[in-house]
Amino acid sequence: MARAKTPTAKPAPRSRRPARAGVGASGSRARAETDTDAPGSRENAESAELDQDQDQDDALAAEVVVDNDLDAAERGGAAGLADEDELDFDAVQAEVVDGGDSNEPTGSHALRVGRTAPLARYDPLQAYMRDVQRYKLLTPQEEHDNAVRYFESGDVDAAARLVTANLRLVVKIAYDYRRAHKNINDLIQEGSIGLMQAVKKYDPYKGVKLSTYAAWWIRAYILRFILNNARLVKVGTTQAQRKLFFNLKKEKARLSAMGIEPTPETIAKRLDVPTEDVVQMDRRLAAGDMSLDAPVHAAEGSTQARVDFLPARIEAVDSALADAELGAMLREQLVAFGDTLKGKEAQIFHQRMLTEEPRTLQELGDEFGVSRERVRQLEKRLQMKLKQYLSEKLGAGLFEP
Repeated sequence: MARAKTPTAKPAPRSRRPARAGVGASGSRARAETDTDAPGSRENAESAELDQDQDQDDALAAEVVVDNDLDAAERGGAAGLADEDELDFDAVQAEVVDGGDSNEPTGSHALRVGRTAPLARYDPLQAYMRDVQRYKLLTPQEEHDNAVRYFESGDVDAAARLVTANLRLVVKIAYDYRRAHKNINDLIQEGSIGLMQAVKKYDPYKGVKLSTYAAWWIRAYILRFILNNARLVKVGTTQAQRKLFFNLKKEKARLSAMGIEPTPETIAKRLDVPTEDVVQMDRRLAAGDMSLDAPVHAAEGSTQARVDFLPARIEAVDSALADAELGAMLREQLVAFGDTLKGKEAQIFHQRMLTEEPRTLQELGDEFGVSRERVRQLEKRLQMKLKQYLSEKLGAGLFEP
């Protein structure tokens, strides 16, 4: 009777996974190699092979592969049995550590599997704050020394040291205006530009701290950014409008709390701005931006946009023809008027009134041998004669507004 040899498990081929915690279980079944002693015992050997295969099915070792040590790991040192279908790869972290049990071969690795918390969202503000904290604050003496170096010699390293040491001040001031703009990172960027401008303009010999001086520049740049980006269309183009943009709502609330009706006249008097500017700014802030392509009566199913009702910028054909005809008549009469002039008036008319590069009064005075004032009087008299001539030929309405 033939005796079947014990099946030996052959290691399955290694499968590569991503660099982060790749866990693989290779459960390839070992094939039994049978060696029969007699030709008549083949059927018994196959039966023994199947029985032995079933017993070995649950004892196959899973192999854990980590890409970092894939090429260096030894095939016989994998530890831990796992079924790939039962592992949650999103919540499992695999770590290979050297060493382990003293009975393991040298160079073997142990598997450490643990559940980790969900990935935290990347916060650019926190990342920026961590970078800012790497720069230490300056002492008053260090600040003064660096400011003097930049003020006297233009040392860029000293200026950079002053800027980086005061970046925390920019974040603090920008945080005060966080409700005026949805992205505080934009405010920090603008405030940093204001800080650099303050360092550029700072005079260390006036006895003022850099932080006190820079705070005004930082606020100015932040406020200008908020004003320019509050609406798609700018709402504050003058000094009075900028004052109303930042203080109109506050002044209304202050007057209402005092029991005073916030009329435009009262607000204009308290803020020292024109009443018309108060009315216009109140309307602008009360209504949002409107698209010219939006339908005028969308609720009624109309498809006509506001842009369809705007007047065209192209000049009308009849107006263009009238202007061209008038220009031709005017040029003809100017030529006829010039033919009636003689002497100094003719030279003044052609060299002062019709040319694109008129000569100066002094040049004509030197040519005529008179003063420039006399040339100006001749030119004034000539202009009156031309006006009277054109009124006679083309009508008096030509010079009416």
